[in-house]
Amino acid sequence: MQQEHHFSIKLLCQIAQISRSSYYKWLNHPVSPRERENGQLMKAMIFLYEKVEGIYGYRQLTINLRRRNDQRINHKRIYRLMRVAGIQSVIRRKKKKYVKSTQQQIAENLLDRKFTATHSNEKWLTDVTEFKYGEGHKAYLSAILDLHDKSIVAYTLGHSNNNNLVFNTLDLALKVAPSSTPMIHSDRGVFGRLEM
Repeated sequence: MQQEHHFSIKLLCQIAQISRSSYYKWLNHPVSPRERENGQLMKAMIFLYEKVEGIYGYRQLTINLRRRNDQRINHKRIYRLMRVAGIQSVIRRKKKKYVKSTQQQIAENLLDRKFTATHSNEKWLTDVTEFKYGEGHKAYLSAILDLHDKSIVAYTLGHSNNNNLVFNTLDLALKVAPSSTPMIHSDRGVFGRLEM
């Protein structure tokens, strides 16, 4: 500040609320081994930080600096040096797990939250449930439930959540009750009244 903007040392010391003698003592003091080590650490830290485009926080910087220098470095020290250098990790936005899909067809809500039926095969509900098993494997259960007695009319297991799974379940249900014309309701509202 004094060299760039030509402010007097006296004025700068008043602003910083330190005496001029303290400033000159700091300016002329010999560099301690700890300060020299901190300077080297800060250079290595900034180099690494820029290399990874600011992704690393103080924990990852500490781990990497320990490996490079093969010495014990406290994470609190790296945190403090990051604050002195004015750097911090870039916080990445979490990716959405589910992609919204626009429905090709939206059926009218015929069920209208009336979850009772006076006789069998009047109202059917259908849905697909995902099950995880083993090491990263998934299975999908498509089922059709009769609202009259809450019994399962038909179900199909598969390894893909697709239209074929649902249509296979529907084909099985129609074989069980071939003469019926139930209202079929799904959570995405893509079914209506089944006409035979």
